[in-house]
Formats: sequence, C-alpha cells, structure tokens
Amino acid sequence: MRWFIVFIVFFSVLAVLPDLLSEEELREAMWWEKYGESAVRCNLCPFRCILQEAQTGQCRARKNVGGKLYALNYARVVAAHVDPVEKKPVFHFLPGTPIYSIATAGCNLHCKYCQNWNISQSSPLNTQYTYMDPEDIVKAAKSAGCLSIAYTYTEPIIFYELMYETAKLAKSQGLFNVMISAGFINEEPLRKLCQVMDVIKIDFKSFNEDFYRQVVSGDLSPVLNTMKIIKEQGVWLEVVNLLVPTLNDSPEDIKGLCLWIKENLGSATPVHFSRFHPTYKLTNLPPTPLTTLESAAKIAKDTGLKYVYLGNVPDHPLESTYCPKCGKVLIKRLGYQILENNIRDSRCKFCGEKIEGIWSSDIKKN
Repeated sequence: MRWFIVFIVFFSVLAVLPDLLSEEELREAMWWEKYGESAVRCNLCPFRCILQEAQTGQCRARKNVGGKLYALNYARVVAAHVDPVEKKPVFHFLPGTPIYSIATAGCNLHCKYCQNWNISQSSPLNTQYTYMDPEDIVKAAKSAGCLSIAYTYTEPIIFYELMYETAKLAKSQGLFNVMISAGFINEEPLRKLCQVMDVIKIDFKSFNEDFYRQVVSGDLSPVLNTMKIIKEQGVWLEVVNLLVPTLNDSPEDIKGLCLWIKENLGSATPVHFSRFHPTYKLTNLPPTPLTTLESAAKIAKDTGLKYVYLGNVPDHPLESTYCPKCGKVLIKRLGYQILENNIRDSRCKFCGEKIEGIWSSDIKKN
C-alpha cells in the first residue's frame, strides 16, 4: 500500500510538472478577476471563461492556478521566422521588407479550416517550443535586419502578455509592430494593445452570424466592434476575407461586408479576398473558384472600395496596387516579390494622388 501511495503521488506531481519546471515561463495573465472563492474570470476575449481551480480556458493557454489566472504560453514560442511582409498579407505597409514573425500555441477560436491547426488547436504545454522573452525576440528581429515584428500564425490575442511586452519594447527601439488576428477580443485590452501596434490585419471570417457560430465557434458582432476601435485608434487596418465555397461566399454577404467597411472604416481600407484550400476539417470542399474571387472583387469595387486584392492566386493582376485616380500600377507584385514601386512620399508618382498606408520606415510612429 505504501508503494502504491508513492506511485500515485509521483504521477500526480508529473501531471503538474510542466507548470513547475520553468517558473519564469508561468506568467500571471492580464485581464482577469476573482470570481467567487477560488474561481477566476478571464476578461481578455468575449468568451469571458469562468475557470475553477486547474481549469484552462477555451484557448488552452490561460489557466487557474491557485486562484490566479496564468498565461501558460508566455515566452513559449513555437514558430519564429523571417517572412516577406506580403505573406501576412499586408500590402500597404513597407512593401518588400522582411518581417520577424512569431507565435505560441493556442487560439480562442476553432476554425474548421485552420491551416495551422496543429499549433492553434494545441496546448502550449503539449507543444515543442523555444524560450524567447521580449528581449530575445526584439534582438532576433534586429539581428535579422527586420524593421518590424509580426504576431501571427496562431491567434496573438491569446499570447497577449508576450505580444504586449514585446511590442512595447520593440516600439521603444524603433521597430514597427504588426498583429495578424481574427479580432475576437474585448474592448479594454484591445485599446491598450492599439497603443503599441502600428498595423493590425483582421482575418474576417464572414458577414454571417451562422458561419461564425457553426464554422468558427465565435460571434460576429465583437469582431465588427474590434475593427471600429482599430480605425478609431488610428492603427493602420487591412481586412482579409477567406472565401469558403458554399459557406461564406454568397454575393449578399460579400456586398454586406463591403458596404459595412465603406461606412464604418472608410473606402481606403484595403480588402483582400483569399482563396480557400481544403484543410483540417473541411477537406470535402473544393478550392475557391477564381470566378467567385473575381466576382467578390467586382462587388467591392462597385461598392466604392479603393484598394481591393485577391489572395492565394499567384500572378493575378489583383495582387498589385493601383492608383484609385489614374489607374496605373503603383506596387507590382508577383507572389511575395515586389517588381515595381511607384509610390513617392505616399503619393502616386504619375498623378500625385495620396495613397493611404505606411510606405516609409522614416514615418514617425506615435
């Protein structure tokens, strides 16, 4: 019996060992409150998970340990690469420059077509990682010759603490910060984040509440509010809508999104319609037909949006940026390559039209 008890205690310790091995990585989370005697409520995203002792939120990255909420993913970087900024995609920000890109495991949404599901739908404790704190990340970005850092690949909102501290340090050292997010976040943490972000790209899922609930496991209205706040805060915003055949590609939904963007974000907001490829839980669907993408682009232009792009369609004319006044090519793209850049001092070099975006690293950041 004695040995049996020792056996049970030994494996009970192993069960919590990942949290005990690296105390420097077990960081108290931001945006939470006590909820009763031992529970906590996370206030980072609209789910507002209420967690009893040892419970983890929907994101798998925030856990109640001893009546406090901890970020299990702090400094546990599962991906760190130098990418072209066009890969994000962000088209109106320092074209042709490399961007240092990082991620941790976990996500607060559960998209059935996630291309990075192996890390987004995993726990930080069950994923191989490299320890990188904010100083390590900023140093690596500068050593790689990057002008900016992207928080990307999974959902950076759920590694909020690492992203915020890194972005604050990066900004103080003259680097730009770019967040690639689905935008499912509460207002207060978003506003604080906007103070250190230069660019936010929103992966918008659908202008349809049913799609958000059934395919993404989220809600539409918080994302619309997120985009309004980003615009209000003066952070450069681009919107990507990946069109999934039969699920979110109706002309009605596309037109609804475009009209909403024009009215709430302005006609100069770049909008990208991207091609879906079968993956994860939606391998039964075909890739998005080119005709669907081109139809979406026409709807957007007819609505009055000035900068409309197609994604995941190599060598298509709508990879490039055109002057909304004279129609000439300003940024000619071929995949991730920049073949021409005809923007001078944020204006079309042919007719002088102002082209919205961040085109030079000399622009003074707030």
